[in-house]
Amino acid sequence: MNHERKAGGPLSGVRVVEMAGIGPGPFCAMMLADMGADVIRVDRPPASTIDGDPSTDIMGRGRRSIGLNVKDPAALELARKLIDSADILIEGFRPGVMERLGLGPVECLQRNPRLVYGRMTGWGQDGPLAQAAGHDINYIALTGVLHSMGEPESPPMPPLNLVGDFGGGATLLAFGVVCALLEAQRSGKGQVVDAAMVDGSALLMAFFYGMKARGRWHGRGRNVLDGAAPFYSCYRCADGKWIALGSIEPQFYGLLMERMGLKAQAADMPQMEREHWPKMKAILSDRFAARTRDEWCTLMQGTDICFAPVLDLDEAPLHPHNRARGVFTEIHGVLQPAPAPRFSRTPGAIQGAPVRAGTHTDEVLGELGLSAEAIERLRRSKAI
Repeated sequence: MNHERKAGGPLSGVRVVEMAGIGPGPFCAMMLADMGADVIRVDRPPASTIDGDPSTDIMGRGRRSIGLNVKDPAALELARKLIDSADILIEGFRPGVMERLGLGPVECLQRNPRLVYGRMTGWGQDGPLAQAAGHDINYIALTGVLHSMGEPESPPMPPLNLVGDFGGGATLLAFGVVCALLEAQRSGKGQVVDAAMVDGSALLMAFFYGMKARGRWHGRGRNVLDGAAPFYSCYRCADGKWIALGSIEPQFYGLLMERMGLKAQAADMPQMEREHWPKMKAILSDRFAARTRDEWCTLMQGTDICFAPVLDLDEAPLHPHNRARGVFTEIHGVLQPAPAPRFSRTPGAIQGAPVRAGTHTDEVLGELGLSAEAIERLRRSKAI
């Protein structure tokens, strides 16, 4: 099987070995693959990709897969050889698991001193909770993120798993391993990148901890950016659909009031006087409920009001702006977000649709120098 990769990408020529996992690890690997890295996922039995057609496993796009039973000594040695050929390793197990497998950072860096060893966990490699199980909701709970989201007297509202798994986890891991790769190119030395979702979630709250330090944070559901302000909120329209306002700056708010026919009310209730917010929000709710979302789009979209329709997952890819920018793309019939960010000279590209676990085992082992006969012996012994 010939593996055809698309030319270019800022990470072209970089090899990444991904130890198969769930959540942030695969998302990080997807980001690196989109930027041109040759990502090889090490899958272990049973197959770690989703059941059935793998094409819908969007986070699994763009890489090759090799099936190794790393508890078998022969397969373990193959994993080591593969890691020897890598610039970056990504793993997302609990602390100590890779060490028990014989693939810990000490062993790997002794064999490949330039290796960037990326570790993705919830709680980090050390600390009292390092060995505890957890999920996104737990990590963002510990850092003040979850407490800050939702209505004042209602339970905190989890923001999907965007903040812990993907923003504070995968994206920070991708940033970390690329930073370490740049440093390794200067020093010739690799290092371990300890990326923890609890660390990344806290980092994403930097702006809000700054607001708190300035005395401008008023608790959940009572601030400009969390839905309390009438000019930064969502409103239901006559057809049951929603629109979103972000008219923070006074000139944008003034334009909103003008388009809504509320200049007199705005004069009586200054924008930033918080005691007026509930009344103005009620007024805006009544006004928006009088027309459909499309009618409001005709009146406001593209203006400096800071307005947008709230689109669902079917509508978003069809919006003219998203279509013009190519924000979404289709691979083998599966609609999905396109690679980001964009590069003027070395653009990223999806390197291929997701594949079943082990699809490229023979190909990758051949690249490591194994003959067809040796590969067949390993298959008979169930090492691969």
